Order: sequence, then C-alpha cells, then structure tokens
Amino acid sequence: MSYILISVIQLVFQILYICLIARVVVSWLNFYSGGEIVRWIYNITDPIVRPIQQMIPPLSIGIDFSPLIAIFILGFIKKSLIWAIM
Repeated sequence: MSYILISVIQLVFQILYICLIARVVVSWLNFYSGGEIVRWIYNITDPIVRPIQQMIPPLSIGIDFSPLIAIFILGFIKKSLIWAIM
C-alpha cells in the first residue's frame, strides 16, 4: 500500500516539476499567452509560484527566480512526505 502511495506522490510532483519548467520556457519564448496549453500550465503553477513572487518579486531585468525556488520547496515537501510514509 505504501509503495502505491509513494508512486502516486512521485508522479504528482514530477508533473508539477514539468509544468514549472514549461512555465519558464514559455516565459522565455514569449508564447501566445491565450493558448489553451499555456493557460493550463499557468493555472497549474500559479498557486505555487504566486506566493513566492509576493515574497521575492521578479528582478527588474525580467528574471524570475520563483519557479526555481518552487522546485526546491516542492522537492523538500516531496521528500518529507515520502519519509513520513516510510
């Protein structure tokens, strides 16, 4: 049972990592923000990234470290959850 739960947790966090990386790539390439996939990526990642952006706003030169910080925080949460299950 715990193996299945750990696998689900890993899958969910892997999807979040991919969405965060996709968000960074989309912001670099200036894709059309009205596209359905782009909106989906932002809808998934906004609840994670927005609170970090409020504490650490993007730099004036356009660099936003919040997705990177979110990846580190999610990694810590994932490891903590898996450790608690085992």
